[in-house]
Amino acid sequence: MTHTPHELAEEFPEQAAMISELKQSDAHFAKLADEYHEINRAVHRAETNVEPVEELAEVEMRKARAALKDQIWAILSKA
Repeated sequence: MTHTPHELAEEFPEQAAMISELKQSDAHFAKLADEYHEINRAVHRAETNVEPVEELAEVEMRKARAALKDQIWAILSKA
């Protein structure tokens, strides 16, 4: 585990401007981005033992984050 936050602008640096624009103009994208941000922060807190969780719960959070990231990428790749 890297213990590094996986912010959307870091994950998709070439699309940072598009992410910002879509967060303002597309309610569905904004909701996905907010959900990603929440789960990403929870994963980061778990990885750094700020808020420890069971290993299985952390794995499930990572899976949820990956699924959201895939949905976000699908929208970004079509924009």
